[in-house]
Amino acid sequence: MNADSRVAPPAPAPTAPVLRRLAVPGALFAVVAGAFAYVGAVDPNESGHYPVCPLYRLTGLYCPGCGGLRSAHAFVHGDLLTALRDNAPAVAGYLGFAVLWAVWVVRTVRGLPLRPDLGRAHLWGIGVLLLVFTTVRNLPWGGWLHP
Repeated sequence: MNADSRVAPPAPAPTAPVLRRLAVPGALFAVVAGAFAYVGAVDPNESGHYPVCPLYRLTGLYCPGCGGLRSAHAFVHGDLLTALRDNAPAVAGYLGFAVLWAVWVVRTVRGLPLRPDLGRAHLWGIGVLLLVFTTVRNLPWGGWLHP
């Protein structure tokens, strides 16, 4: 075997493609962090800063998102119990988003695509949970779920 027929070891992969692949998750993180920073700084419990939920304004019924801004404000300030009281599904959404984002970043660094496998059963389950939550919080005995 002569020196010309040897295969050179592969060169290390440049870091630019990884940084380029991280641009979208990084930008999404910046947007979400900015939104949480704003809601953390501007208290939704004080009137006049945010619009009232249109469904609540028109019907007096709480939608599944009612209390989400108050929940995010409490979450940012580390008051998890208040955040859960204001809107527990929103807190589950914050945590689910954080886990999904972390998996996305790890898979992006490894060069793998993000393929969340939410089937119909998962989506229907989430929808049913939100429907039950919304229904119960609007019943007379569901006042403990009001934001």
